[in-house]
Amino acid sequence: MKSVRVHQYGGPEVLQVEDIPVPVAGQGQALVKVENSGVNFIDTYHRTGVYTGTLPMTLGVEGCGVVTAVGEGVTNVNIGDRVCYAMVPAGSYAEYHAVPAAKLVPVPDGISAGQAVAAMVQAMTAHYLTISTYPLKAGETILIHAAAGGTGALVVQAAKMRGARVIGTVSTPEKAEIAKQAGADEVILYTQQDFEAEVKRLTEGKGVDVVYDSVGLTTFDKSLNCLRPRGLMVLFGQSSGAVPPLTLQTLNAKGSLYVTRPSLGHYTATREELLWRAREVFAWIKAGTMTIRLDKQFPLAEAADAQRYLEGRESKGKIVLVV
Repeated sequence: MKSVRVHQYGGPEVLQVEDIPVPVAGQGQALVKVENSGVNFIDTYHRTGVYTGTLPMTLGVEGCGVVTAVGEGVTNVNIGDRVCYAMVPAGSYAEYHAVPAAKLVPVPDGISAGQAVAAMVQAMTAHYLTISTYPLKAGETILIHAAAGGTGALVVQAAKMRGARVIGTVSTPEKAEIAKQAGADEVILYTQQDFEAEVKRLTEGKGVDVVYDSVGLTTFDKSLNCLRPRGLMVLFGQSSGAVPPLTLQTLNAKGSLYVTRPSLGHYTATREELLWRAREVFAWIKAGTMTIRLDKQFPLAEAADAQRYLEGRESKGKIVLVV
């Protein structure tokens, strides 16, 4: 089968398309013939060695496809089932992927492969951020960075469902329009405006209840300044680089603030929680309450270009590899 592999850590150029044997479904696993593989920042962390693994490795933690074989002890899926998955051992940048069956989610009728892939990491991230990490209440105000991105625009939509006021940051007028279409009440062009000053102006100096930040290095410090006393800083990514160590006294000085660094895996730790979040997200999509924006599709062989597009901060929705 065709597979996109990494033999050494580095830039997108280290990705190699290779022929390797089709994996076998082991105990507790199902073999999935992959239709679409989602492209996410975590894939670039695996490629560069931010998250280390055993090399050579096939990238990709998110996919959608059809079950073609099941291993010993598997009872929750059957051959022929249409499924999607995320946050599993890497391997979805390939024609087949052996996946822990407990991580597989049935794809409802009426949901496309692209929508299903986007739902698994990005939409479920929006779900846990707004419902669990900081359970938003009507009338509260959030700041979401990269508000037109694949995850950011879904956070905007999820926050509006909760009745929150949404302030988003974007880099271009085109992305500002996308964020507004998603429901953002206020959009700040951070390339032309100081987002900290704008947030303080828009909140009359009070600050926001929570900041959702997937950018990291270039936004973190100013984001802390945007919080109200006892507000929560949610760092769920680092597209601009890792945030340096933080002196905890800083949180005291800025208003007894809270900081958390969540990940989807910890919010889908049990099968029950995984299915609950997935079902709610799919219900949102089918009802039209949440709109998945599919930005660009790349053939599997162009995975390096897909990651360049993602890292170049060009994405305006979900990026998918068509397998």
